Amino acid sequence: MKYFQFILIITLALVCSGAKVIPKSKSTIITNHKEIIKDSVFIVNSNNALAIIKTDILKNNGSKTEKQDTTFHQTTLLTDTSIHQLWNELLQNHVSVNGNVDYKAFKDDHKKLLDYIHILNITNQNEGFHTFSREEKLAYWINAYNALTIDLILRYYPIKSIKSIKDPWEQRLWKLGSKWYNLNDIEHEILRKMEEPRIHFAIVCASVSCPNLSNEAYSPENIEVQLTKATQIFLRDTNKNTISKDQLELSKIFQWFTKDFKQNGTLIEFLNQYSEIQISTSAKINFKEYNWDLND
Repeated sequence: MKYFQFILIITLALVCSGAKVIPKSKSTIITNHKEIIKDSVFIVNSNNALAIIKTDILKNNGSKTEKQDTTFHQTTLLTDTSIHQLWNELLQNHVSVNGNVDYKAFKDDHKKLLDYIHILNITNQNEGFHTFSREEKLAYWINAYNALTIDLILRYYPIKSIKSIKDPWEQRLWKLGSKWYNLNDIEHEILRKMEEPRIHFAIVCASVSCPNLSNEAYSPENIEVQLTKATQIFLRDTNKNTISKDQLELSKIFQWFTKDFKQNGTLIEFLNQYSEIQISTSAKINFKEYNWDLND
């Protein structure tokens, strides 16, 4: 009973201050072992901030005694960069500047990652989501793809490779808004259709030959600079691409998604926008073998 009094007091206080209440909802974020966020009340205040009251109520064999574990934190909803604040914190803590991921430490923070994914879910449900700018959508879906990839790995960790998981890109495990998504949905049906080829150097597949996972979240106001930087870093990495004027040994990403890089010219014309070396239009192109080992 005290729990419901607590929720009522918080809700009335925020409503009186100009808040609106998003109805209580059961979380759909499930790990291999248990439901992490069991019950939540979401309250949006007049400053457009999303308050998340998470509760875990356990009854002891039907007795009147209830064990309550209630926590409260707040993050910003919709167009504010702080949607991705928690994700940025996780990246800073568990990803090196070279893109190596400390999955063991990340697993200790799996609950925070699931909180972030839940924030993505609630943001997507909000009526203002469809008015997002192109930059806001790019940041949202790139961050979502990378966060879901990390979540997928953590569900099975320790593993040698993402390919140790059956159909890793086909597992429809995450609900964002009204739809359930897998990684292929986000990459092929959303991000690639935005006709921004540099997304291929921002989204990661948790593998050595993938682009580096940035240790900062993508943000709407910095997305252009961040995508350019990610592309330049990927091309400079001689483990992934070996570039000279007349000879190219490129990542298979350029082979798999060649149409994306030829939207406004040839592949070499695309590369010359971001390469430190000016490549001849007649350069010979080969593709490197792809290393699917975990990027830890």
